[in-house]
Amino acid sequence: MNTDLIFKLSDAVSLGNLRYATELAKNELSKYMDVTDFGTLGVIGTLNKGADRTLMLDAHIDEVGFVVTSILKGGFVKVANAGGIDKRILPATPVIIHAKRQVSAVFASTPPHLGKNEPQEITDILLDTGICENLESIVSVGDFVSYDSKCVSLAGNRICGKSFDDRAAVACLIEVASRIYDKELPFNVVFCFTEQEELGLRGAKTASFHIDCDEAIAVDVSFGDAPDVPDSHLKKLGDGVMIGISPILNKDITKHLKKLCEKNNIPFNSEVMGGTTGTDADNITLAKSGIPTGLLSIPLRNMHTPCEIIDLSDYLNTCDLLESYILSGGAFND
Repeated sequence: MNTDLIFKLSDAVSLGNLRYATELAKNELSKYMDVTDFGTLGVIGTLNKGADRTLMLDAHIDEVGFVVTSILKGGFVKVANAGGIDKRILPATPVIIHAKRQVSAVFASTPPHLGKNEPQEITDILLDTGICENLESIVSVGDFVSYDSKCVSLAGNRICGKSFDDRAAVACLIEVASRIYDKELPFNVVFCFTEQEELGLRGAKTASFHIDCDEAIAVDVSFGDAPDVPDSHLKKLGDGVMIGISPILNKDITKHLKKLCEKNNIPFNSEVMGGTTGTDADNITLAKSGIPTGLLSIPLRNMHTPCEIIDLSDYLNTCDLLESYILSGGAFND
């Protein structure tokens, strides 16, 4: 399959007021429907306006990153995290400071010969820009910082890059739009790329209140198999789309998703959660008087790092299941 869109979305930045990935996604979605950019709400487009029922499809487009907190002598910068960061991978990791001009930098690393093995707090690790004079004329407190990494294809169906959480799901929704935009649909389908999920599911909270929908499906990533991760917390890459099961998720939607997988031979796994899901689904279920919501996830390795890995077969299975759900009329098609 063509991975260009996933790679372009991954390489772009969507962090704070840096909305390059959002603009790219909006332009792609606009090929199939009218799209409105609501800023911190996100990007919203609708197919088949005027039907009696509405399905909302959600994927968040923001990513984790950093923000500059102080500028020190010698070309060094201090940052704070914006979203959940695995501090273990930071030493010697390259980043880009989005300042008056883009500045390449790298997190400082203590040589292992000196015996400092415990990871430092993010606020204690310095960024080395290599610019020793007049750094303040280029970089300012409040500038955002993103990982500097590029997507690569691995063996088989695997690809690696930053922010597949959740750009893989954004690409999936755009792919679904391309498949159904010219078909007769049983209900309105609203595509929503929300902001600020990594800062507390904020975009989904406002977007789902704004959209008058009857049901919703959130699309995200979840834990794929990896060394030293307990089997109970992961699903194997390449084994299919993950269907969420949780007390907060609608059982009819979940049941219908599973039936469609069985009917259409779409590989899937059940992802059981005893409470909330940690995804946009949590806030969508609470909007207005409550929205029946389902959750689909793409298995992913190395979450919240610059080298996240997915299997493209899982991505395509997720696209196939969403397309089938829409064309079937959803779980409440009487």
